[in-house]
Amino acid sequence: MATIIKLQRRGAIHKPFWHIVVTDSRKPKGCIEQLGTYANLKKPVELKLDADKAALWISRGAKPSESVRQLFLKNDIMKKAAELKQPGK
Repeated sequence: MATIIKLQRRGAIHKPFWHIVVTDSRKPKGCIEQLGTYANLKKPVELKLDADKAALWISRGAKPSESVRQLFLKNDIMKKAAELKQPGK
């Protein structure tokens, strides 16, 4: 199964917040698992994320979208996923 990690928009008009979800790439409306939330309109920006689950999904082969990848790079989740992929270390 080809999985992707993406942002899914929620909220009211002009007041969006985002769920970070794992979905099947062939069925983009569904959601396999929710990893966290991202509220970019709040000051400071609010990011609630289960980093261990995110790293686990990336190590299993899930591809993050460009915007999610940037969030993960800021929070060192890509490093955790790389460590999970290396079984000898």
